[in-house]
Amino acid sequence: MPLPAIFSDFASLVFPRVCLACQQPLARGEDHICTDCRAQLPYTDYHQLPPTDNPLSRRFWGKVPVTHALSYLRFQKHGRVQHLLHQLKYRGQQDVGRVLGRWYGQELAEAGYSNFDLLVPVPLHARKLAKRGYNQADSFAAGLSVGLQCPWEPAALRRVAYTDSQTRKNRLQRWQNVATVFEVAQPDLLNGRHVLVVDDVLTTGATLEACAVVLLAAGAREVSIVTIATADR
Repeated sequence: MPLPAIFSDFASLVFPRVCLACQQPLARGEDHICTDCRAQLPYTDYHQLPPTDNPLSRRFWGKVPVTHALSYLRFQKHGRVQHLLHQLKYRGQQDVGRVLGRWYGQELAEAGYSNFDLLVPVPLHARKLAKRGYNQADSFAAGLSVGLQCPWEPAALRRVAYTDSQTRKNRLQRWQNVATVFEVAQPDLLNGRHVLVVDDVLTTGATLEACAVVLLAAGAREVSIVTIATADR
């Protein structure tokens, strides 16, 4: 049974809920991210552009056919988005992914993006998953699933080789690092379907490209990609 408002307010004074972007106390009704931070997040609005004008779509031209390339926020060093991603990936704050996914999923649905059949998060290798305890892409996919009213399947793809961090690699090195590390675990789920591949950050797109290649080869009718944030190359 929910606590009466007076007890809820008292609990908030003793154990204040804080915004995961700015660490300031949340007001009643605010959902993990305060209203001020939500208003000031650097949104891309790429979903409002035709594919030919979308700079993310261009990153995949001539490499792999991607129907839609979508990203919610612009990654800025030392900004709110970097802090949110750090909370999600390294501080166990999976609610960051779920909340941002739900918000973005609702925006995409309202903009007419309703033709996805399945959400598939980019998987972690079993060793990294055991160390972290969760996959941050799963959290974002779970929120998107609610906003888009579309099923998601975290086990559809499998990462079969452990790879080094992509952070300090150029595009060629990133592609070589992930070109052969993914395989389809459940091909029956993909046959003839429009699959939306989900990840946290898009930089060169090498990881998402490698996933798209494998999914299309396994029988997916179309592949689109979506991330929480996109970083300048």
